[in-house]
Amino acid sequence: MLCDLRTDQVLDILPVTDVALDDYIGKIGSASATVPLPNRQIAARARAALELGRTAMWIERGPDIWWGGIPWTAALTSDARGMLGLRIQAGGWASYLDHRAIFHTQQATGVDQFDIVRGLIDYSASLAGGDIGIEYDAEQLSGTKRDRTFRRFDHPRIREVIDQLGAVEDGFEWRIASFRDGNGRRVKRLQLGAPVIRTGESEIVLDHPGPVMSYGWPIDATVRANVWQSRGASDNKNQTAESLPMMTELLEETAQLTAGWPRLDGTSDYSTVTEPATLAAHARADLAAALDPRPIPELTVALDRVALSPALLGATVRVRIRDLWWAEGLDRRYRVVGLAISPPLRGRPETAKLYVEAA
Repeated sequence: MLCDLRTDQVLDILPVTDVALDDYIGKIGSASATVPLPNRQIAARARAALELGRTAMWIERGPDIWWGGIPWTAALTSDARGMLGLRIQAGGWASYLDHRAIFHTQQATGVDQFDIVRGLIDYSASLAGGDIGIEYDAEQLSGTKRDRTFRRFDHPRIREVIDQLGAVEDGFEWRIASFRDGNGRRVKRLQLGAPVIRTGESEIVLDHPGPVMSYGWPIDATVRANVWQSRGASDNKNQTAESLPMMTELLEETAQLTAGWPRLDGTSDYSTVTEPATLAAHARADLAAALDPRPIPELTVALDRVALSPALLGATVRVRIRDLWWAEGLDRRYRVVGLAISPPLRGRPETAKLYVEAA
């Protein structure tokens, strides 16, 4: 379903093939689909309805909305028989905030971090042509207050600013969900959760062997660190002197080093952060994440064997695996942080790939 991005007025509903979509917590989702162009009439409709950067795309599965976002690129394809198709690539609603910069300094003192996010969404919508209908719950609070200044001189992108705001001690997760409300209205809703987004009341049990066709379980020490230092914006106000960045103190996890771990150094850059306390909070959060990186396993599930939907993001699933590696049997609860749908291929049903982390 193609709609006007600002008004959500339906422009056309087109048949598609080879649909693939994904959605995540903490990362922009994407979707791709091919519009077959079997005749001149369908081609004319597609040309009229699709204006990249101005058009919204909703993907429905049965009565439900499974995905929503903005087509940013498209490619006209022709096969050996001369059959035409239009391959569309789209990014989730949050991708719009990658195309919005802060041109007026925004300042918050002692403000709940959720209110800062909502203020940035309001700022984006307040400028001419900037309102694409993102809704939110104005009453939800995180309980953590922040002091922040986003300077117009830095031209920061709004999505980057929100990501950075959430990636500190006592931070939060956010996403923009797509669904149909009780009145049948299509909704773009900002979801916030501190420290994480959690949804759903009942859990789904996923067994392997069973509905879980296959899985991948990463084991990675390349991102591990037990010593950390972060670098911020320049703190040199003397224009004649060498410009030096602000640095945090060197953070060391002495317990790991004492226990026999080798020293593993990590660093991070926050070129727009000007407050030492904010930079220190980033460094502590980065070290905490690097001390014991949490793997993100992926589970491939046959959609015809278990009921799944994008509403599962943030929900808890119970994973049970018994094979040669998990000879004693794995039985743990995980939170779903990503969902990717792959179209059916010859000899393989339509599948969903779930990305999970320890609950």
